[in-house]
Amino acid sequence: MDNEEVLALFDRQMREASPPDGPVARVERAGRVVRQVGPDPVWNGVLWSDLDEECADREIAEQVRHFASLGREFEWKLYAHDTPGDLGERLLAAGFTAEPAEALMVAESKDQLGAVALPEGVELVPVTDPAGVALMTAVHEQAFGEDASRLARRMELQLAEAPDTLVAVVAIADGVPVCAARMELIPGTEFAGLWGGGTAEAWRGKGIYRALVSYRARIAAERGYRFLQVDASDQSAPILHRLGFARLSTTTPYVHQP
Repeated sequence: MDNEEVLALFDRQMREASPPDGPVARVERAGRVVRQVGPDPVWNGVLWSDLDEECADREIAEQVRHFASLGREFEWKLYAHDTPGDLGERLLAAGFTAEPAEALMVAESKDQLGAVALPEGVELVPVTDPAGVALMTAVHEQAFGEDASRLARRMELQLAEAPDTLVAVVAIADGVPVCAARMELIPGTEFAGLWGGGTAEAWRGKGIYRALVSYRARIAAERGYRFLQVDASDQSAPILHRLGFARLSTTTPYVHQP
């Protein structure tokens, strides 16, 4: 895999020309910025920009005005290779708050198909309805310590209106959900996004996370998605590196409140 070529392809398909990531979202090109907008629970934010030192502050101010007019919080998803080089500092000066950076990691789907043995008594259960979503979000809240109600609403909407764009799975141990993850499949792209992989603390280090990567990779490959993409936390990045994922860039969410 040529990392520079894959990063350029990711920028084109998943950022500059990205279709909406849900049934009620829309993607707009506004000057030198591409953004996604939509009603709750849609993710609102800037996907891509092509800025320089002369226009950056003006474009930032325009996006702040636009989302303020909608009364919506939004995120500027900044990548380390975006320009100008001080774009992060400019966003902070404009009133954004930076959240923890994550590693953009990519692997070819075909390289992640190996079977992974699960601990005794653990089974993988596909999420296809609100009951499954409730199990998944319960694990998410345990693993990440944050409210998952918005995620639940978004998944229920996606399963109802665009089920082919979402794959979700829960690992169950003796009737208790202990790990969960989802995969976003955006038509017209070569990338399947792996999201939300979280394991309850008592079940970490037992290979369940790796099994969920393999589970989703098989489905991605079957559906013609060449690459797997992850915004990896400091916890997930070492595991993914051992599995053969390459670190292509760093992404930092900059959040602006209305």
